[in-house]
Amino acid sequence: MDSPTNDGTCDDHPVTDEPFIDVRETHTAVVVLAGDRAFKAKKPVVTDFCDFRTAEQRERACIREFELNSRLAAQSYLGIAHLSDPSGGHAEPVVVMRRYRDKQRLASMVTAGLPVEGALDAIAEVLARFHQRAQRNRCIDTQGEVGAVARRWHENLAELRHHAGKVVSGDVIRRIEHMVDEFVSGREVLFAGRIKEGCIVDGHADLLADDIFLVDGEPALLDCLEFEDELRYLDRIDDAAFLAMDLEFLGRKDLGDYFLAGYAVRSGDTAPASLRDFYIAYRAVVRAKVECVRFSQGKPEAAADAVRHLIIATQHLQHATVRLALVGGNPGTGKSTLARGVAELVGAQVISTDDVRRRLRDCGVIIGEPGVLDSGLYSRANVVAVYQEALRKARLLLGSGHSVILDGTWGDPQMRACARRLAADTHSAIVEFRCSATVDVMADRIVARAGGNSDATAEIAAALAARQADWDTGHRIDTAGPRERSVGQAYHIWRSAI
Repeated sequence: MDSPTNDGTCDDHPVTDEPFIDVRETHTAVVVLAGDRAFKAKKPVVTDFCDFRTAEQRERACIREFELNSRLAAQSYLGIAHLSDPSGGHAEPVVVMRRYRDKQRLASMVTAGLPVEGALDAIAEVLARFHQRAQRNRCIDTQGEVGAVARRWHENLAELRHHAGKVVSGDVIRRIEHMVDEFVSGREVLFAGRIKEGCIVDGHADLLADDIFLVDGEPALLDCLEFEDELRYLDRIDDAAFLAMDLEFLGRKDLGDYFLAGYAVRSGDTAPASLRDFYIAYRAVVRAKVECVRFSQGKPEAAADAVRHLIIATQHLQHATVRLALVGGNPGTGKSTLARGVAELVGAQVISTDDVRRRLRDCGVIIGEPGVLDSGLYSRANVVAVYQEALRKARLLLGSGHSVILDGTWGDPQMRACARRLAADTHSAIVEFRCSATVDVMADRIVARAGGNSDATAEIAAALAARQADWDTGHRIDTAGPRERSVGQAYHIWRSAI
């Protein structure tokens, strides 16, 4: 074997507690561990994402791997060497790397139950700094457009379908595809905003706990995606979500959440929770596809891993689903309490018609005196104006990936129909709650109110109760009992809305 083409050096840390020679394998490469060095050779394979059939193709891939990984782990990548063929054939290119101990591997530390929060903080800091200086341009930005994001999903799902019935469930793939289509179809504003904010970068794109090593507290992030540049052009939260997903796969969702939250703080990223879940699901699907490839290469244990990854994808897509909830009922039925309680659990934005009415009155859009049903501040025209403004605000939030809870009486079937059209337009799941309580309970609650923007009186509440129209699509929530019970009931209904 000739010497590496790079003349860089690194401090040696002899690997004395592991075999001097060892061999590791991935679906596209073989890694020979020898002493304090690792030699990585590409397999002569062709898949849907790479073609390494010729020595020239493997040479280019090795050079590209060295160049790209030097961005994040220059101390780990030493250069390119060549393994000569005694029969006179092409010399085989290999990437020469520093060898790390298995106990320095993040995945090993996690599975051993060691405390890794400090390591995750360091990784989040390194990744945030990397993304800050990462290349950005118009070509890179195009990969963050809604069409490009959808295309990546569908290409991966198409590959998974080849394994439907043999490794993974076709029904699960179809369910995933439906949830993905609903998310991207209504989130053009969100994806456009990410591009405008400079969130699309030339990133790592393969951030796995197995390829991250900790040496004296300093992380080395190895093995970025090198075989197709466009796949490395991605949203920075997508890049970070890969590791969050992998930590969850290792049985530590708490660490995945911890890392992603820490990354968001260090990078200043403001992605909504729905987008984080969306990209965690995407990375789980990518890994499921890889496991299916491994299964086809004679690794039967990969089938179970593929299934587990699809479970993670399904769960996170359910969480990513953008929802619009109507929390209705007469004054004093506890609808505002229910709306706030559910919002605290699911991270949704609450829009109260009482608050909207007060703002519209203060700026002169609507006029009139409160306290009289069907007239003054509560005339038909004013009520319609309030609900239309609430729906307008909700549209902006839904398109940006935020779930919304609309807190109002929602007694007018026409206004509820408008809300359903909004949900359909933004491809958001809709759920309707109809709060109920006795007239006496409503009156007592109204009298006991302190502050707030509601102008309702006990007389208005009684009049509204007398004319309450049918609301067959609303889930009835009895708010007479403990708050925790009614909020818990509504929460489970919310989560089932897909």
